[in-house]
Amino acid sequence: MALRYKVVGRTDIGLVRPGNEDTLHIDRDNNVLAVCDGMGGHQAGEVASQSASQTLRTVFSYVHDELLADPDLTLNQTLPPSGELLVKAIRLANREIHNRSVNDPALSGMGTTIVAVALEDNIMSIAHVGDSRAYRLEERRLVPLTTDHSWVAEMQAKQLMTSEEGLSAVGKNVITRALGVRENVEIDYRLIAISPGQTFILCSDGLCGFADDDEIFEVADKANGDLKRIVDDLIQMANDRGGADNCTVIAFTVEETSPSNFEEIAVQTFEAESPVLLAAEDAWLQRLANYRKEVVEDELISKDDDITPNKLLLMVIFAAFAVLAAVVIYLSTQT
Repeated sequence: MALRYKVVGRTDIGLVRPGNEDTLHIDRDNNVLAVCDGMGGHQAGEVASQSASQTLRTVFSYVHDELLADPDLTLNQTLPPSGELLVKAIRLANREIHNRSVNDPALSGMGTTIVAVALEDNIMSIAHVGDSRAYRLEERRLVPLTTDHSWVAEMQAKQLMTSEEGLSAVGKNVITRALGVRENVEIDYRLIAISPGQTFILCSDGLCGFADDDEIFEVADKANGDLKRIVDDLIQMANDRGGADNCTVIAFTVEETSPSNFEEIAVQTFEAESPVLLAAEDAWLQRLANYRKEVVEDELISKDDDITPNKLLLMVIFAAFAVLAAVVIYLSTQT
C-alpha cells in the first residue's frame, strides 16, 4: 500500500488586518504541509512567510538527495529522510529570511512562525518554531502535538497562568522563537506514527489565539469528518470572534499507509546552528537561488485562498462554460 491522505486548506485575511501575512503550504508531490504566520508589517510578514514556504518547496522538489548527502549539514541524529529534510529546510528558511531582513531596510525585523509536517510511509515528522500549532483530532478530544514558543506558554508551563487566562492575557502574542529574527534558530521536532482514519489539524494563531482546544474540538467534531467543513467552520469561528488576525487552517485525514522501520521520537530541540554550520547554509542558499524562479512561478499558479476539491470542480465547470461559449460564438458566425 502507498501513503494516501485527503487534505483541505484555506487561509483567510480576517476582518481587521489590511493584508494577509499567513502562507498556506500544501505540497502533495512531496507530502509536506505547513502553516506560516508572518510578522513585520508593511508586507514584510508576507514576504517572510512566503519565503519559508518557497524554501520548503525548493528543498523537497529539487535538492533533496544532495542535501541529505551533505556531511556539512549533518544533524547527528537518525531521522527518516523526510524528517531530516524538514529540519534542514526550516534552518535554511530561517537563514534566508534573516539575510533578507538584514540586507533590505524595508524588510528589517521581519519573521514568521512555522508548523510543518512531512508524511512518509506510516510516520509523520512534525517541526515547528513559534506559536502555530499541530493537533490530532480524536473521538473525544483534540490532542496538541506542539507546544507554543511564547511567553504565555512559558507562564502556563510554570503554572503561573491558566489556559483561560492565556487567551486574554496582555502580551499573549509575544513569541519567544520565530524564523528570521536571529541568524540561527532552535527547532522542535517529533516523529509520530500515523494510521488510516486519523485526522490532523494545522493552524496559525489566528485560530488558536482566540479559541481554546476544547472549543476547537467542539467545532471540528461537529463536522463529522468533512474536512472542508472543519476548515470553514474553524475560520468562521475566528471571524465570529472579531476576525482580529489572519487565520489559516489545514485539515487532513490519513487513508492508507505503508510499513516503515522508524519508531516514534519524542519531542526534541535541534539547537541553534554554529558559525561553521551557518556558513555551510549560506553556501546552500546560493544554490537554492537557482531554483527560486521556478518555485515562485509554481506558487503563483497554485496560490489560492481555498485549496479544496470544490474549488477545483468550480474551475472545471467554468472552463467548460468558456469552451461552450466559444463554440456558440463560432457557430453563430457560420450562419
